[in-house]
Amino acid sequence: MNVAIIPARGGSKRIPKKNIKNFLGKPIIAYSIEAAINSNLFDKVIVSTDSSEIADIAVKYGAEVPFIRSKKLSNDLTPTAPVLENAVNLLENFGYKIEYFCCIYPTAPFVRAEYLRKGYNFLRDKGCSAVFSITTFDFTIYRAVRLSDDGKVRMVYPKYKTTRSQDLTEAYHDAGQFYWFDKERFMKKPTLLPDDCYPIILPRNLTQDIDAMEDWHIAESMYKAQALL
Repeated sequence: MNVAIIPARGGSKRIPKKNIKNFLGKPIIAYSIEAAINSNLFDKVIVSTDSSEIADIAVKYGAEVPFIRSKKLSNDLTPTAPVLENAVNLLENFGYKIEYFCCIYPTAPFVRAEYLRKGYNFLRDKGCSAVFSITTFDFTIYRAVRLSDDGKVRMVYPKYKTTRSQDLTEAYHDAGQFYWFDKERFMKKPTLLPDDCYPIILPRNLTQDIDAMEDWHIAESMYKAQALL
């Protein structure tokens, strides 16, 4: 069976109640739940949370919350991989026979069912360990600058100082939306980015990292703009 796992703890600091904050009319986690359901890929859409409030909202929008995540896996420093490992172990203890699973972040309002399906098909056809979403940087990273100890500007990659931007290699970053895994391979080495990991490239207009309120407002503006296209 295929399972979607949405990790959503309740203790967000920079944006209080971030995972269930209203995003253009509904809790932001609802977008991830609905995309998973609309993809028709999953036998179960699970939310892993330590919060009863998040659990209630998740169920309202169609997800299941078969367990409450332990506090030791719900602090600011807990990475995603052990949360997924814990969820898979618990689900299999409940009798679920998981073949593939997908981690979908709860603050990903741009996640689309079509890209979830594309990721699943690639993972299955390629026979790899994982597939995850990436997108391009909007400016070449090879022209990045830093501040030296004396406050002056220094290039991070000085050898590219005079290279035309169109001649520089395009770089990508994690789009922060979803990660597909072959369950057996993941459980042998729980990591989001194993060696045989492949990308699903998303257009930049469907990605926005949300860490601060400025990011939140940008994401809402982007989402509204998409609705007008």
